[in-house]
Amino acid sequence: MAIGDAILAIDQGTTSSRAIVFDKDATIIAVAQEEFPQIYPDDGWVEHDPEAIWSSTLNVCKQAIVDAQNKGATIVAAGITNQRETTIVWDRGTGAPIGNAIVWQDRRTADICRGLEGKISAADLQAKTGLRLDPYFSATKIAWLLDNIPGARDRADRDELAFGTVDSFLIWRLTKGKVHATDATNASRTNLYNIVDGSWDDDLLALFNVPKSVLPNVKDSSDDYGVIDASLFGIEIPILGVAGDQQAATFGQACFGTGDIKSTYGTGCFVVQNTGDTPVFSKNQLLTTIAYQIDSKPTYGLEGSIFVAGAAIQWLRDGVSVIGSARETEAMAKNADPNSHVYLVPAFTGLGAPQWDPDARAAIFGLTRAASQNDLARAAIEAVCYQTHDLLAAMADDGAKANTLKVDGGMVANSWMCDFLSGILSIPVDRPQVMETTALGVAYLAGLKAGVYSSMGEIAAQWNLEKRFETNMMPDVRSKRLDGWNRAVQATIAFKE
Repeated sequence: MAIGDAILAIDQGTTSSRAIVFDKDATIIAVAQEEFPQIYPDDGWVEHDPEAIWSSTLNVCKQAIVDAQNKGATIVAAGITNQRETTIVWDRGTGAPIGNAIVWQDRRTADICRGLEGKISAADLQAKTGLRLDPYFSATKIAWLLDNIPGARDRADRDELAFGTVDSFLIWRLTKGKVHATDATNASRTNLYNIVDGSWDDDLLALFNVPKSVLPNVKDSSDDYGVIDASLFGIEIPILGVAGDQQAATFGQACFGTGDIKSTYGTGCFVVQNTGDTPVFSKNQLLTTIAYQIDSKPTYGLEGSIFVAGAAIQWLRDGVSVIGSARETEAMAKNADPNSHVYLVPAFTGLGAPQWDPDARAAIFGLTRAASQNDLARAAIEAVCYQTHDLLAAMADDGAKANTLKVDGGMVANSWMCDFLSGILSIPVDRPQVMETTALGVAYLAGLKAGVYSSMGEIAAQWNLEKRFETNMMPDVRSKRLDGWNRAVQATIAFKE
């Protein structure tokens, strides 16, 4: 690879679109980011305007590409990583969406899910997809769009419509409609893809009432997805890597060995453990997913999802004005009363794994007149760590025990949090030098296909530790804190309507 060659990573997230250009050594050459609006039409509904996703993606790519080129870089490949499960349906002829995107957080199809409970057992659905019957996933979102937008189902039956998660929509637009595809990681989040057989499942399509004609082709995570049309950025760029955001972060953290595990702390928190070429089906309400697929061979992952992580810090800032910025929380946690046992259960949108209780709502326990803003900030940070403990405990019970946890995401810049996390987990916590692991992961996938990297071993050799946290929390202290957390969670569940 010549000096100056680089890879464009398109990171389309829930609240913003970003473009990052990396060189071969994983150094960031250029970066651009643009937020776009969140739409809340009704209680529990969350939507995005697909055109806002598209325009923000175009804008950041243009900025990053120009910046990188001005520094002498030659972009040889592009990769796309995306918010998962978010559902878009568009016209095959014009490329125009038939309505807003239904976002992964959206709960409008809860009644549809309840209506399907008697038609398939949880065990049978898990055996095919690794997932649960839940509005979180794409299948019921597709059916809702087809049934609630006038004429949509008839148009789908005439092969006039296409479905995609955000990656597919962007690929379609970037290639000027030449490619309708997704990768195995994103397909594995739809509840329509059989992760064992590696194909769209006809029985599930019938169950969820989704016509096969709308579905994209499923490809490897490191594969040929066509070429970005030269009219968009002045150059043709082959799209050679695609993965859902959490799977991309898993790849960016070089979790290539069975048992390797990462946890990403953003708006939510997502823990993914590599389980190798065999899917591990959880008995503790965790999800089984495809972590990445290369050379037609899937590598599976066991995943736990926490709906609220950094969002709890945002609530302290924007909802109740306890803090002015997230950066303040590290000092506040250090200054909190260590003997103040305040617990925040951040079930603002229900509880994720391992409880999976969508009706639970957030609660605070243990307040006294002596409780301060510092105690609330510490409780919010601790809650994320307690939830991570619950996920790792569930994974261990499923036979996938973690020995070290790799972390990334905005929250882990907080060293106090990483320290407490290590203590409550009783294992080392490793923070990498390169924190942009989601974008980096898809850059690696594209680079593999482009020949920038000769092997996954070469990629793994690039992973560098910034700091290891090994906290010797006394067992009795850990036990007492976890007991308080568990009682708070149970009280929260008991209080729900």
